[in-house]
Amino acid sequence: MSRVLQFRIEIQETSPSIWRRIQVPAGYSFWDLHVAIQDAMGWTDSHLHAFEIVDPKQGRIEIGIPDPDGEADVFAGWTRKLAKHFKKPGDGLVYEYDFGDSWRHTVLLEEISEAEPDTRYPRCIDGARKCPPEDCGGVWGFGEFLKAIADPSHDEHADLLTWVGGSYDPSDFDPSVVHFDDPDERLKALR
Repeated sequence: MSRVLQFRIEIQETSPSIWRRIQVPAGYSFWDLHVAIQDAMGWTDSHLHAFEIVDPKQGRIEIGIPDPDGEADVFAGWTRKLAKHFKKPGDGLVYEYDFGDSWRHTVLLEEISEAEPDTRYPRCIDGARKCPPEDCGGVWGFGEFLKAIADPSHDEHADLLTWVGGSYDPSDFDPSVVHFDDPDERLKALR
C-alpha cells in the first residue's frame, strides 16, 4: 500500500456536529469503507446501508448490499473500488445507515497522500462527539433522547440511561480508542 485517502464523515442534521476524520488505503472497496465508517462512528453494523453517488454517465447509483429479490438496483460494495469514484479532494457522496432511522452521512474526500511508514490503516485521526445509540429514532429521536437523559425529572430518564448502559456523554469521543475490524472477516459473516 502506498497511498491513502483521507475522509471527513459527518452525520447530517446534527447540532453540534458529529463527525470523524479517517484515513483508509486507496485500494479499498466501498464495503471496506462501510466497515471503517461503522467502526469510526461507533455504529454496530446491525442495519442496512447504502452509498448514494451521482455519476455523470450513469446518473444516481447505490452501492451497498444487493437486494436478494432484485427489487432495487444496488451494486455490491465489495465489487466497487473507491478509486473509481474518489479521484480528487472535494469528491463526495452520501452514506446512509439504518433506513428506518435514516442516519445520513456526508462523506468528503479531503486529501490523497502517501502512506506513512510503519503506520497501520485504516485509522481515525480526529472527530467530535459520541455516536448516537442504535435505534434511537434518527436525528429527531436522538434529540429527544438527549433531552431525556439530561433531565433527571423526565419520565424516561432512568429507562433510557439503563438502555444505553448506565451513562451517555454526548461530547465524549477519543480517536485513539477507535478499533477497526477486518472488512474481509465482516464480509464472511455477512455471507
